[in-house]
Amino acid sequence: MSLMFGKARTCNIVTVPEHEPSECNIVILGAMGSGKSEDTYSSEEVVDQQPVLVKVMDTADQNGPVNCERYLGWANAFIIVYSIDNRNSFEACQQYLETVTLYSKGLQPEAPVTLLGNKVDMERYRQVSKADGAAMALRFGCLFFEVSACLDFLSVQHIFHEAVREVRRETERSVRPLFISEDKSAISLSSAPQLTTCYKELPTPATAKLVTVKSSRAQSKRRAPTLTLLKGFKIF
Repeated sequence: MSLMFGKARTCNIVTVPEHEPSECNIVILGAMGSGKSEDTYSSEEVVDQQPVLVKVMDTADQNGPVNCERYLGWANAFIIVYSIDNRNSFEACQQYLETVTLYSKGLQPEAPVTLLGNKVDMERYRQVSKADGAAMALRFGCLFFEVSACLDFLSVQHIFHEAVREVRRETERSVRPLFISEDKSAISLSSAPQLTTCYKELPTPATAKLVTVKSSRAQSKRRAPTLTLLKGFKIF
């Protein structure tokens, strides 16, 4: 399947931004007979108008996960493959899913996983129903597709591009900043620091003084204007 994805092909011209593409490391896992081929290569792709260098490690384990350390720490995403006409290859996927899930648990960002049923061109020899594949993917919380790697390049390319998209989503989730609300009404009064209030009372209207103003022209007594405030008014 990896050879199919990496083949040179004719396609429409796509304008690529003039900067270095990001990298996405994808590991393909699965038992022998699932339509894989041991290989390591890279391919420059454009996913959602953004360039990306897709590096693929296509493993070739015999009957299950072997020497997992060589790819677990390297991968950004995993594609686990079985053949729809080989029940044993499907059952072996559970071991890979358990290994990858256990490793990825708690990692930030998590490495997304895709379960892939290959060789749909062998439909008449099918041993694994599409419902069985979907059920296993649901149990492990991963994506699920069926494809014919030898006949349908565009579908294979779509699966790799979906893996790149999932990696980008996980990366965005892991670096999302924490936003602090500025809504002051949301602050609990009980958690606010206690302030010591200093104040003094103004004299009541009854104790306010009358001020006599003398004039050189008139010796009459006048009451100066006074400001009457409610008793208990506080100045902070």
